[in-house]
Amino acid sequence: MPNKSKTPKVTLEDSQKQDLAPRNEPVQSRSIRRSKQIIDVTGELLERVGLDDLNTIIIAKEVGISIGSLYHYFPNKYAILYAMGSRWLESIDTVFNEVQKWPLEELEVDDLIDKILAIHLKTYKKQKAILTLVQAMFSVKELRELDEKHDELVINQMSEVFKRIGLQRHIRERERIARLYLEVTHSTFLVVVNQNENRAKRTLNDLKRMIESLLAHHLSN
Repeated sequence: MPNKSKTPKVTLEDSQKQDLAPRNEPVQSRSIRRSKQIIDVTGELLERVGLDDLNTIIIAKEVGISIGSLYHYFPNKYAILYAMGSRWLESIDTVFNEVQKWPLEELEVDDLIDKILAIHLKTYKKQKAILTLVQAMFSVKELRELDEKHDELVINQMSEVFKRIGLQRHIRERERIARLYLEVTHSTFLVVVNQNENRAKRTLNDLKRMIESLLAHHLSN
């Protein structure tokens, strides 16, 4: 989870609490491209202006369309952020689907940790304004279900990974360990994406040691 002390307090007036679903689900290729462009541009703007100063007027201007055209796709900026967050979760789900295809039972623990941290970190590096997006998912009530879905996804998948590598514990215990894995890796990845290459490498090495120590302890027992 993001550092609560650094999380901006974001609230919506009751009159602003609108439906976050897209106005029209894009089906034609042109509409799909436009919807994707709006989401991508919003990510770029989020990095430049931040969540508080982001609004549909500057998004439409940056995309090069009228505000009315933008509303044809999304009713408000939070709907765009919801779509952005959903797309990020899909990328994480894709990563874990790939991980479950690995011969996990045959991998050494240190090799597994190397591989899974590397492939998981890529989803953070590819997502524009990841830190601000994650903070919004945590602090904006209408986006909070994305935060919950993210946690549930990682915990369920890592619990299964732990089972396959030999951690034969009750599912609740595996989920507890998986939540610890989630909290440590999630917060560390959010730091690493903003570090220079050498510093990021050292941070990831420390993260790897922590996870190795955690799993070595539980696998030995």
